Amino acid sequence: MKKKTGLMLFSVALGTFMSALDASVVNVANPVIRAHFNVPLAEEQWVVTAYLIVVSSVLLFFGRLSDLYGQKRLYVTGFAVFTLGSALCSLSSSIGMLIGFRVAQALGAGMMFSTNSAIITHNVPPEKRGRSFCVSAMAVAVALSTGPVLGGALTDVLGWQSIFYINVPIGAAGIALALRYIPADRHKPAVPMDIPGSVMIFAALFMLLLALDQLSAGIDALTFVLLTAGGLMIAAFFIVFEKRTKHPILNLKLFRIRVFSASLSAATLNYMAQYVMVFLVPFYLQTVRLYTPAVSGLLYMPMPLAALLTAPLAGIAADRADTRLLSSAGMGIMAAGLFLLSRLQTDTPNGYIVMAMAVTGLGSGLFQTPNNSAVMSSVPADSRGVASGMLATARNVGMVMGVGLSSALFALFAGNTPGTESVTGMIAQKESFIGALHVTFLFASGLAAAAMAASLTKGRASLPDMLKRAE
Repeated sequence: MKKKTGLMLFSVALGTFMSALDASVVNVANPVIRAHFNVPLAEEQWVVTAYLIVVSSVLLFFGRLSDLYGQKRLYVTGFAVFTLGSALCSLSSSIGMLIGFRVAQALGAGMMFSTNSAIITHNVPPEKRGRSFCVSAMAVAVALSTGPVLGGALTDVLGWQSIFYINVPIGAAGIALALRYIPADRHKPAVPMDIPGSVMIFAALFMLLLALDQLSAGIDALTFVLLTAGGLMIAAFFIVFEKRTKHPILNLKLFRIRVFSASLSAATLNYMAQYVMVFLVPFYLQTVRLYTPAVSGLLYMPMPLAALLTAPLAGIAADRADTRLLSSAGMGIMAAGLFLLSRLQTDTPNGYIVMAMAVTGLGSGLFQTPNNSAVMSSVPADSRGVASGMLATARNVGMVMGVGLSSALFALFAGNTPGTESVTGMIAQKESFIGALHVTFLFASGLAAAAMAASLTKGRASLPDMLKRAE
């Protein structure tokens, strides 16, 4: 029985890993893909943008769909769609085809992301859920740490197509494992799908995320305002509609559950803070310190490695201790790590960089598993698919917001740093960069502190207590 549970968790972790990996692995191959198709940078960037925005916009829809028709069914379908999309991406003969097949990949990834937490919650005993959730957290950490390295190695040796076709044999193995070891879905009630609500939430998320994503690409003010206003207006219509419809895609009453709403808020703020760091640290290492990508990767590694080592311990603790205290402590430590990064200078010792990255990763690893467990265990069983989709949506929205807001904030301060007026050339550019870096990392530290505050508002509750109320 333990072996079957372990293989079930492995199959879920494999899908989570591949989905998260493909959100970042393509970045390093972008210059090669652009040269291969001979297209402008603005057009080529959609290879990344299309995947990230589409996968973020469909998570809630697929989460609700899994509640109605079964998590295993949707997860396996998603794995198959993702694998087929990967194969087609590797065969693309134009940039348009590649972008289209990346959308197919995103749909498959959305099905997997929106069901993985629900599958674990349904099939793992309550007293072991915390340590089981750490498997998904570890999969994401490994994907984030290996994505740039793996993408660069495959592109250099086998060409950019290899970052896609390598998914095919792994995907086939993952589908076989899922079919055999994920238990069959239980009988689901015949409830109609909320199609109007699904369309509205997709449109709202798509417009808002597109506006935020394009901040880093220098979107003009009018387009940004139109996209943001349109997305917010549709979101308002969505809320009104969901309150009145008989079978909503999102039961808004879930947000009355303090543990659920506070944990989701904390998750969003956590990923916003984390992706400020993910976005800026490589630029600091390669632009200011002039390190090679390989050396930069080594200096970046302490963050995901610390998260990877901490997640299992946090998962075990989450099965016994107050999840509020664990997740809040994690965000407090992460805020401290980001504050340390805000002190970076042009000649900061590498040992200090490694320490700051490790502290940030330690906090992230301590936060994620208890927080995920709290979200999934605070809702009724028939809403776990939606909760899983909401958790994945919070992660992806936080990622996009973190990159978008950090790039906008950095651009705002990069040219207005006090004390650089009398310095010229490269020194002036580096001093300006460092000044903006300080402000942006202080902003990220504030986001992590806000996530800590959100975690504290959950109220005092251990995982067993929440399970008794939810089941």
